Amino acid sequence: MWRRTPNGFFIVLLLGLAACAWGQTPVAVPRVSVQVGTAQSPKDVAVTLQVLILMTLLTLAPALLIMTTAFTRIVVVLSFLRTAIGTPSIPPNQVVIGISLFLTFFVMAPVFNDINQNALQPYLNNRISFQQALSNAEKPLRAFMLRQTYEKDLQLFINLSKPKQPPRTPNDVPITTVIPAFILSELKTAFIIGFYIYIPFLIIDLFVASTLMSMGMMMLPPIVISLPFKLLVFIMANGWTLLIGSLAAGFK
Repeated sequence: MWRRTPNGFFIVLLLGLAACAWGQTPVAVPRVSVQVGTAQSPKDVAVTLQVLILMTLLTLAPALLIMTTAFTRIVVVLSFLRTAIGTPSIPPNQVVIGISLFLTFFVMAPVFNDINQNALQPYLNNRISFQQALSNAEKPLRAFMLRQTYEKDLQLFINLSKPKQPPRTPNDVPITTVIPAFILSELKTAFIIGFYIYIPFLIIDLFVASTLMSMGMMMLPPIVISLPFKLLVFIMANGWTLLIGSLAAGFK
């Protein structure tokens, strides 16, 4: 009696597939090829360098989106809110990041529109050069970051960079100095907002804990009792609308 083995099964399966494909028309598979040749003119070299720069910018796009926009402040404040309420995993991280991302697009819409009208579209229509497009795109983004940056933080990074000539105006500060100063200021602002968020929920926790202690209920965790009250207070105060509205208005 013939006994099936795994190897024999796979051999039979391959033979069956080969028999089925024998009479079928072969499918054309596309071929992709990349050729490297010699540049015939300086224009070819410039186009190649622009493609490399665009690929580099696409690679750095997530970091640029996080560090040069309103995303950092929003996501940190929402994380503080979860911890203050006592639900560190609700809303989930995906929801928090999604809210932060779309709220960032809402806040940054004027800046993005300015970049699109004065930098991207003129460059795509061959009205300005690539260098001019980068310069035009930097101006509204720099203005946004400088509005949200504390003067002390900006001065700190100017001193750390040790320029040969101190900048006379904020517009003279290099973008490599503005970005870290902006990030530091955003973290500072987010922590200040987080402190104010913690105060009402901390009062509720203290009240519940003192009440349980006075009743002699030592074994009952206060978070079990305080969590429904904190959720109720947050809902009755229309907390989501107040928080999101305050965050969006804080960037104007």
